[in-house]
Formats: sequence, structure tokens, C-alpha cells
Amino acid sequence: MAEPARTTPRRLRTRPTWLLAQANTRAHGLLAGALAASGTRGHHYRLLAALEEFGPASQIEVGRRVALDRSDVTLGLDELERRGLVRREPAPGDRRRKRVLLTPAGRRLLLGLDVVVQQVQDEFLEPLTRQERETLCTLLQRLGDPASGGSAPRPPVE
Repeated sequence: MAEPARTTPRRLRTRPTWLLAQANTRAHGLLAGALAASGTRGHHYRLLAALEEFGPASQIEVGRRVALDRSDVTLGLDELERRGLVRREPAPGDRRRKRVLLTPAGRRLLLGLDVVVQQVQDEFLEPLTRQERETLCTLLQRLGDPASGGSAPRPPVE
């Protein structure tokens, strides 16, 4: 494999935005490969995690919580519902609206995926010490937090 310093222009390899994009590409590849073995993708994990942590919600609310486009939310929830991992039911107070609930099978899958995702985190962050990992996470949280001066995440397209 060619050394990045010899194959990437200096102007790029010294820019934090470029470096973050490269790290994201690597992390995404590791995660996608690991999740594929269980027949899931990253957006499935995100949807299951939101439902487990925050409870039943409308599709729009779940999508906002995990920053997914509405069409990706619908597709992901359809796939999860076919597998019996989530279910939709009429919302209390407005039977025309649906809310999404995590099923026991979905909760079990999520717990298994937590292990897979943690293994990917460990592999991705392997070059860093524990202290460096903690520092990196703290810095990334600050960069992504609008209250810290970071740009706000774009809301999903409705």
C-alpha cells in the first residue's frame, strides 16, 4: 500500500476536514462489513438503538433522532418490520398515525449488534491509547455540537 504522504497532496493531508473524511471512510467500511454478516446495515442499528433508548415513536421522530432521511427511515423500518424486529401500531390519540415499537427480537438483535459495533470501535481505534480514544471522542463531540460552535447537523429532508 502506498504511503498517504506520497499519494495524497499535502494541501489535503494537512486539512482536518480531509482527515476526518478519510477516517470516516475507513470506519464506515469496517462497520458495514461487520454488520453485513448479520444482514443489517448501519441505519438499521441506528433505528433499533433509537427505539430501544427512547421508546415507541413516529417514523419521523425516529428519523430525526438518528439523522436519517425520511425515505431511508421508511425503507429501513420496512426491512426491520419484515424481519419481525419492529412493529407499527396506531398511535394513541390519533389512529390514523402510526408509531414504531421495538420487538423482543429486535432488542435481542440490538444487543448482539452492540457487541459487533464495539469490536469495530476497538479495531478502528486500535492505534490509539485509551486516553487518546477518550480525547478523540470528546473533541469530536465538541466539533459536532452546535452549542460548542460546531455546525448543526442538517435535519433529514421531509
